[in-house]
Amino acid sequence: MIDRDDLELALPGATIGAVAGALAGGLTLLAGVPAGLAAQSALALSLPLAFFGGLYGVLLGRGLFRPGTFGPTGLYWMAAFPLSRLLQESVAGAGAADGVLTFLLFQAMVSLGFAIGFVFLHERTMPPWLMRRAGNPRADALFGLYVRHAQIMQTRKGARR
Repeated sequence: MIDRDDLELALPGATIGAVAGALAGGLTLLAGVPAGLAAQSALALSLPLAFFGGLYGVLLGRGLFRPGTFGPTGLYWMAAFPLSRLLQESVAGAGAADGVLTFLLFQAMVSLGFAIGFVFLHERTMPPWLMRRAGNPRADALFGLYVRHAQIMQTRKGARR
């Protein structure tokens, strides 16, 4: 069951997903799409990306992902991003001209680039957010993981010198 502690962990990822979806939808304006369709496209992508971004934060807080790792996150977005794009296409797109399977496979490849950007932003916004969530036991535990990860990275960096 999702509770307030989980929702607090979901906010950074949901924000990143929503902003990314809005920006991607807004880019359709540059392609000459009418403003109404561009807004519909932005909303149709922002909502699922916000959902999956928030879900990532919840899963991270429950220990299903670890700070500083990309592999599991890349696999997560290889499923979540194509589903988000499929929803966007079904609501506001012209359809997948080459077929749904081809569309999903292409989106799975593109998703790794999205995952890199998502992890980059999430790893920089989550720790400061966690410091502000005093009283949230999941936030405290997750912040401890980030601190331990930073200590390990610092130790490795010192050993190389």
